Amino acid sequence: MNTHSFAPVTLPPMDRYNQELLAHVHPPDWMNPRPAEQYDLVVIGAGTAGLVVAAGAAGLNLGLKVALIERHLMGGDCLNVGCVPSKCLIRSSRVVADMRDTEAFGIKPATNIEVDFAAVMQRLRRLRAGISHHDSAARFQNLGVDVFLGEGAFRSSNSIEVAGNLLRFKKAVIATGARAVRPQIPGLAEAGFLTNETVFSLTERPNRLAVIGGGPIGCELAQAFHRLGAEVVLFHKNAHLLDREDQDAAEIVQQALVAEGMQLVLNSQIDYVEATPAGKLIHFTSNGQAGAVVVDEILAGAGRAPNIEGLNLELVGVEADSRRGVIVNDYLQTANPNIYAAGDICMNWKFTHAADAAARIVIKNALFSPFALGRYKLSSLVMPWVTYTDPEVAHVGLYEREARAQGLAINTIHIPFDKVDRAIADGETNGFLKIHHQQGSDEILGATIVARHAGEMISEVTTAIVHKIGLSKLSSVIHPYPTQAECIKKAADAYRRTLLTPRTQKLLKVLTKLA
Repeated sequence: MNTHSFAPVTLPPMDRYNQELLAHVHPPDWMNPRPAEQYDLVVIGAGTAGLVVAAGAAGLNLGLKVALIERHLMGGDCLNVGCVPSKCLIRSSRVVADMRDTEAFGIKPATNIEVDFAAVMQRLRRLRAGISHHDSAARFQNLGVDVFLGEGAFRSSNSIEVAGNLLRFKKAVIATGARAVRPQIPGLAEAGFLTNETVFSLTERPNRLAVIGGGPIGCELAQAFHRLGAEVVLFHKNAHLLDREDQDAAEIVQQALVAEGMQLVLNSQIDYVEATPAGKLIHFTSNGQAGAVVVDEILAGAGRAPNIEGLNLELVGVEADSRRGVIVNDYLQTANPNIYAAGDICMNWKFTHAADAAARIVIKNALFSPFALGRYKLSSLVMPWVTYTDPEVAHVGLYEREARAQGLAINTIHIPFDKVDRAIADGETNGFLKIHHQQGSDEILGATIVARHAGEMISEVTTAIVHKIGLSKLSSVIHPYPTQAECIKKAADAYRRTLLTPRTQKLLKVLTKLA
């Protein structure tokens, strides 16, 4: 056994929960194993994609030798600085919003809602630590994976070095993920700023917070911090938040943030930042007008950059660039046929579930497709996603603009939530379902749902698209009443009504006389 030769990791605050987390995902006493003579598969990066590839290959019980390399925290962004902590924070913030809105439900509002921000963040750390054993080094070791902590880099076309060990491989997978972009704003680095990699280490609430970026991450965290008591200013470079989303859906979210009292600065450019005794002074231009605002903290939530540095990719003939990451074909294969990639390092879909799905493709293509037979394609995936604002925005398939750009003739069925009984009872009518289907067909091409729990509803539509279940068949599916997911049946019924033409009506009249 080799003594560990990797850099120790700390994660502030080093309380018992973060110590428990590190004991699982970067154990300080971890001993890297003695390398096997040759590995069937070596995976660099233990985020979602890397973990799924390693566990999937080892879990087949075929005697495959699998190694997994991680330089920082196993579990990657999702567990440590992404999905898990952000949803814990969002859940606490929703409690505050519900307490403020009680009067609409016939309940007298609380006279004083006091947010214990330190306790909110302690809950986040406790729940994250409790989940972390799923991604732990010990668990993967028990699955039969050789786990190496340290920096991995290619040394030849069939070897990777990590912490002084040389791992020889038949196939390799790059799954090193991406990181938050550091905005190139004069004075920002000197003044200091937060990203998703540091914001969840806060123990004190910033009373004044600027958020840079009105995409999904920026909107989610801006709303959460605002509800938890911070005065939030949200900067976005374009004229509307969530501008890649369905326009009507984005408008509902934007109006919800405005209604909650958040300050939006749109069409904006941050010119420079300076540290002052009063706080961090942001100088900006919005719609051609200069302005300035003082805040306690700045959260940068605009963009991701792939982690390609230090891998020696050029040595093994793997193409990459600083924006797109590792270049792969539709089979997730790099220019080197023995090296694959999956997850944020190579894909436009930067979601945990996308990385999971891509990892399964890599297992099939790298290990079980001899002579390139029976390979799976990334482009064949039907990918849903959710923006976890309140209300949520969930989408799958084509947007209307995309369908028209492809020359597809479509019809759109729109079900507003003020027509859905359960949404009315819940006081959650500020939303809708849109389903786009092929003109002259019931084939579903895409859908957007805006609702408080839209993410819990989109999978039914995703299933329908994947398995070519048209609106006619969805109409025959019994949905419990009352539920908000009944909106899907309403949309399917609306399609069925379009089939009731004068000709079919005449036929039905004949049938009633014969019955």
